Amino acid sequence: MRNKVSVPSFIARISGVWNRHFRVYTRNIISNGFPPFLDPLVFLAGVGLGLGIFVKEMDGVPYIQFLATGLLISTAMMTSAFECSFGTFIRLEFDKVYDGMIAAPMSAEDLLLGEILWAGTKGFFFSLAVLFVVACFGILRSPQSLLVPLIGFLTGIMFSALSLLVTSFVKTIDHFNFYFTGFLSPLFFFCGVVFPVSTLPKPLQFLAEIMPLTHPLRLSRAICFDRFNISLLWDISYIFIFIMVVGFFAIRRLKKKLID
Repeated sequence: MRNKVSVPSFIARISGVWNRHFRVYTRNIISNGFPPFLDPLVFLAGVGLGLGIFVKEMDGVPYIQFLATGLLISTAMMTSAFECSFGTFIRLEFDKVYDGMIAAPMSAEDLLLGEILWAGTKGFFFSLAVLFVVACFGILRSPQSLLVPLIGFLTGIMFSALSLLVTSFVKTIDHFNFYFTGFLSPLFFFCGVVFPVSTLPKPLQFLAEIMPLTHPLRLSRAICFDRFNISLLWDISYIFIFIMVVGFFAIRRLKKKLID
């Protein structure tokens, strides 16, 4: 009788992808882990403290706090977007990492879900790093702000799914410049990181409402400033619907590339 080959469980397959990325990332932990602590400090010093001299309050709170709560989420957006755009493309087209992974008892769906989970984890870690910096300087002191990295995790999941979808279309790595410069950078400025969405003209306010960064930002500030209301259900619903819909199409399209 032939011995049956035991197939790893779904959780084991997903965590296998996560563990591979974790080991690669921590191999150079100093160079990879230090920037998340330094970048927000530089930004807050250059923009928050400098502009804070002229802008004392924003949306009813000190401007430095307003900006800090935005950085908690925008940092998660950028790191997860980079991971699942440039990172995924390099692993797919140059390093051929996925060829060996697909040869294992693992489906394309398992691999891509592992990618999304890893990017979400990086979103959590980077949000936590920013929170640590701003807490050390006394900018955010509310105990409930410790929940914000969970929103960073969801933000990472959102933008990893979106970035995988973008990756499924690009033909060359240079095309990602359009994604970062033409889409993610405007999100940073027009979705509420540096100033409230309510100050924008009405058409841009409507546009901001359908953009993915606005909603985790609003949840972040609701948690940090204790501003909970029923309208936050819309933000929560948007996040989960976005993840499911965009993630579905991203996995569907990239699966063809992986198999081909």
